[in-house]
Amino acid sequence: MEEAREKPVMEITILAFAGMTPLDAVGPFEVLGRLPGAKIGVAALEPGPQRTHGGSLALVADYALTDVAATDILLIPGGPGADALAGNPQVTDWVARLHETTRLTASVCTGALILGAAGVLKGCRAVTHWRAMEALAGYGARPVNQRVVWDGKVVSCAGVSAGIDMALQLAAELSDEETARAIQLAIEYDPQPPFDGGRMESASERERELARHGLNQP
Repeated sequence: MEEAREKPVMEITILAFAGMTPLDAVGPFEVLGRLPGAKIGVAALEPGPQRTHGGSLALVADYALTDVAATDILLIPGGPGADALAGNPQVTDWVARLHETTRLTASVCTGALILGAAGVLKGCRAVTHWRAMEALAGYGARPVNQRVVWDGKVVSCAGVSAGIDMALQLAAELSDEETARAIQLAIEYDPQPPFDGGRMESASERERELARHGLNQP
């Protein structure tokens, strides 16, 4: 009898940094970590706890950037800390180098600014959190007002919660739709928002003002 072959390991690397928005990383982690053969590693400038936006939660980075020379899937979350990180050549050079050989390179929310600064988005259709959409064009991207945007092997999504939607699409691409649907069922992701206010187009001017200036920003 022929021996059963082991599924090849799929390396998924998530960038972590101080000031990241937790759900940007944790949402995709929850989805992609359930893929057969997936191995997720968290990398940062230095290994150890990375305090998320607000400082009350920390994600632990397993590796320094210098420890990760290649990966199948590179995922860049966003958050207030992403703006500063986009100006750090140690980070952007690492992203550009890994992107050369990734199967897919993805961003959540303002993580797209880091991809943009790394040169990944030049000529690409892309999306980010609404507060940073204008900044995308400055990196040579073509901003698109959609929840998830695919352009070749580059995948970007809108703010925070959109990372779950994107991760389910990635799961279908990396495995198959049945597996992705099973993951969606396993995490019981069946959105039924209480308000029709998740997009700028459906929000009142007062809600927009609160979101811009009266709340902690992603």
